[in-house]
Amino acid sequence: MPRILMALALALAQVTLSLATPAAAQTLRMGVGAQVTSVDPHYHNISPNSAFATTIFDTLLEMDARARPVPHLALRWHPVAPDAWEIELRQGVRFHNGSAFTAEDVAFTVERVRGVQNSPGSYATYLTSIRAVEILAPHRLRILTHGPDPLLPVNLAMVPMLDRETHQGATTEAFNSGQLAIGTGPFRLVSYRAGDRMELQRNEAWFGPRPAWARVDYRMITNDAARTAALLSGDVDIIDQVATSDIERLGRDDRLRLSRADSLRLVYFFLDRSREGPSPFVTDNDGKPLPQNPFHDIRVRRALALALDRNAIVSRVMEGAARATAQFMPPGAFGHVPELEPPPAANLEAARRLLAEAGFPQGFRLTLHGPNDRYPNDARIVQAAGQMWSRIGIRTTVDVAPYASFVTRASRQEFAAFLVSWGSSTGEPSAGLRAVLASWNRERGLGAVNRARYSNPAFDTLLQTATQELDDGKREALLRQATSLAMRDVAMIPSHLQLNIWAMRRGFTHEARTDERSRPQDVSPAPP
Repeated sequence: MPRILMALALALAQVTLSLATPAAAQTLRMGVGAQVTSVDPHYHNISPNSAFATTIFDTLLEMDARARPVPHLALRWHPVAPDAWEIELRQGVRFHNGSAFTAEDVAFTVERVRGVQNSPGSYATYLTSIRAVEILAPHRLRILTHGPDPLLPVNLAMVPMLDRETHQGATTEAFNSGQLAIGTGPFRLVSYRAGDRMELQRNEAWFGPRPAWARVDYRMITNDAARTAALLSGDVDIIDQVATSDIERLGRDDRLRLSRADSLRLVYFFLDRSREGPSPFVTDNDGKPLPQNPFHDIRVRRALALALDRNAIVSRVMEGAARATAQFMPPGAFGHVPELEPPPAANLEAARRLLAEAGFPQGFRLTLHGPNDRYPNDARIVQAAGQMWSRIGIRTTVDVAPYASFVTRASRQEFAAFLVSWGSSTGEPSAGLRAVLASWNRERGLGAVNRARYSNPAFDTLLQTATQELDDGKREALLRQATSLAMRDVAMIPSHLQLNIWAMRRGFTHEARTDERSRPQDVSPAPP
C-alpha cells in the first residue's frame, strides 16, 4: 500500500475509534427494563415513571444516591412553628419554555397533584399533611401542615414541580403527546413513543451539573434476554435490571462493567380485603365461588405466609440477588424492626393446621396474578409462590400479564391475590406504610396504592402519630410498632428486597442508586 494511502487509512481508523468513544458520541443509549406508563409526572406513582420524570422535571429537594435529601429547587428549609415550614427557592431557574420558576408554581403543583383524575397511584400520598401554601415572596414560601410533619422535606423530594402558567388545566394526554412535557430539568423531551422509547436533548440552561450527554435515547426493553442482547451487540450503552441469570456471565466479560446498590424495593403479595362476600378468582374445589372472602380470616393469611419459602425464592428464583424479608426496610435502615429478623422459615404443617382451623381442611382454589415485565423474575416468583401455596391445599393457578394492563386491573381491585412492590425512595418507611397499608382515603391521599384495601384503625392511629413526631428516636419507635402490628396482622406477605444491578459497556461509569432509578444524569464517560 502506498505510504500516503496507509496514512489516510490510519487517520480514518483513528477518527472512527474516536467517534465510538462515549465522550465523542455525545448520545447515551439506555435500555430500561420497565415501562414508563405516562410522561405526566403526577399521574402514576411508580418507580419507572418517577425515574424518567427526573430527566425532565425537578423537585424542591432531591434524594441522593443513598436516599438522603439534598438542596435542589429549594436551597434552604426550616420549621418556623410545629405546623409550619419556610422554604427558600433557588432564583434564576427557568422552565424549558422560558417561564420563571417561583413560589406560585409550588402552590400550583400542590393543588394539581391532588386533582389528577383516575390516577392508579397518586402522588398525593406525599402531601397528606399540607393544609395550605402561603407565598411570602417570589422565591420564599411557607407551608402549613395539619400538626407537626418532620418528614415534609423528604416527601417534597418526591413531587415534580410544574409551571402554573403553562400547566393550568393540563391533562395527562397533553403531557403524553409531548406538548406539555415542560419542566426545569436537565433534559428536554424531544419525542415519546409509548411502550417503546423517549428521545431527550440536554437542557443547556439547567442550574445543576451539566450532564455528559447532548442527547439520550431512552429505550424500554422489558424482555430480559432482549435487553442483555442489546448491550452485548452494542445497540445500547447501559441497561438496568440485569437478569439474575446473566450477572455472573456479564461480570466476567472484559467489555463490560457492573454497578450495584442494595435496594429499598420490597416485593410482596397482597390479598383481597375489599369485599366481605365472594372474592374474584377464589372458589371451592369444585370451582364454585366461596360465599365469603377467606382472606378476612387471619388464619388463612397466616397459612399463606407460612407456606411462602422466601429463602427458596431468593436462592433459586433470584439466584442470590435479593434479601429475604418479612418487613418493609432492610437491616440498618431507619424504621427496620430487629425483632422481625430473620424472616420465618416455611412451615407447611403449621400452614395446613391453620387452614383446617379456618374451615378449609381440603383447601380451596385460587388464581394468583402478577406482572411479567416489571420486576426481575416477576413471573417466576409468581409461579414459585403458586406452587408453594398448592402444597398446603390451596390449589393455585398463575396468571401473569404485562405490567401496564396488570396494574390497571389491580388498582380496580379485580384480583384476589397478586404480586406488587414498593420502593422506599424517601429512605424510611412512613411513605410506604402510608401509601400501601393506610386505610384508603382519596381526599386525604392515604392508601394511594393500597390495592387490597387493607384497613386497621389501630395501625392508622400509630402511623398518624409517628408521622407527626418530631423526635427521630420516638418516631422510629412508633414506625417500628406500626410495622410490627401490620406484619402480625398479615396486612401483606413480604417476600424479598431486591438488589439493584446495572451493566454497561467499558468507557462508561455509573452511580448506582438505592432507589433503583435509572437516570442519564448518573452516567458519565469513564475516566481514561
